[in-house]
Amino acid sequence: MNDKARQWIDRYVDVYLLVSRRINAQIREQLGEDLTSDQFQVVRLINGMNRCTSSYLAEALAVGKSSVTAIVNRLVDAGIIDRTRDEADRRLVYLTLTEYGHTIFESAQEQIREIISPYLQHFEEKDIEMFISMFEKLGQLMFESGGRKN
Repeated sequence: MNDKARQWIDRYVDVYLLVSRRINAQIREQLGEDLTSDQFQVVRLINGMNRCTSSYLAEALAVGKSSVTAIVNRLVDAGIIDRTRDEADRRLVYLTLTEYGHTIFESAQEQIREIISPYLQHFEEKDIEMFISMFEKLGQLMFESGGRKN
């Protein structure tokens, strides 16, 4: 690795830690009692799928199944999500949002948009689009290959 790559990595890590800490603190403060950040991530993933499983959540969040199970149990107890067994294969359990879960998710989603939107005003639309596209590409690389070239 050359010096330029080291500098880029150090800059990335510095700004990533700063931004993620600050944004996450604001999100925690805003969401308050409704959802934790981890619960919001789970609810967001479930909301975006027809048939979501705990295994998918564990993979998507890069955590163990036991961690997902603990979060799911709390969300079920709170009436935010339901578990439904597959009719054909009773071993499969699908997770879906309840009506209350949809309401909580929409409210949390709007609160997060309100937190982030003031920052976007400082950038041109093309820069926002480029930043998000590049960040999505980084996420995809991490999900697929861990950044290794094939």
